[in-house]
Amino acid sequence: MTDENLTLACGSCNNWKNDSSLSDWDNKVMDEGGFAIGPDGNSHSRPGGDAIRVLFRFVPREGWLPYDRESLWAVRQSPDTALIRSIPFLQDGVAMDDVVTFNADSDGVNWATGRVSASGRCVFRVVPTPDGPLHGSARAVHNEFAQFGLGAESFSASFPMVAFDVPADADFAAIKMLLDSGSQQGWWQYEVGCGTDEWWNA
Repeated sequence: MTDENLTLACGSCNNWKNDSSLSDWDNKVMDEGGFAIGPDGNSHSRPGGDAIRVLFRFVPREGWLPYDRESLWAVRQSPDTALIRSIPFLQDGVAMDDVVTFNADSDGVNWATGRVSASGRCVFRVVPTPDGPLHGSARAVHNEFAQFGLGAESFSASFPMVAFDVPADADFAAIKMLLDSGSQQGWWQYEVGCGTDEWWNA
């Protein structure tokens, strides 16, 4: 591991759960815009305090989005640590309220270098099936999970992936049951970006 390359491999991370191909979304254009909703119903925005951007670098997955880094909002805790305050779409093994270490390069870019502590929160991501019951709507996906009071952000208007922030005290078993049911019925594909032992044992 170098100062400019952090891969938080999460033994709890899964591949996408569905027989459909994510390439079904190629050349699809959605009418709705993106959104960011906190568990209290308010939109996420730049966090208060000493807010900074921390970048994570990783090897792109074959057949997946062609990015090799992700920038997350964080709040500086010390000269080289920060509290993550946004939901990862691409980086696995990190969740909201985790504390990470970082180094700033000569251009002032903050590169993640490790994780100091885990918050116990989890992350899962859902992509609605384009021609499924939810009609490819990110907001419809969010509505299906609204009963759990989860924070969520959508990737873009053209690719309606929804990343969910799952608090440590959430009903993991019920959430997993809904994820599997929707996947089996062709509503969506999903993956777990970061899961705790409590998540996997629920």
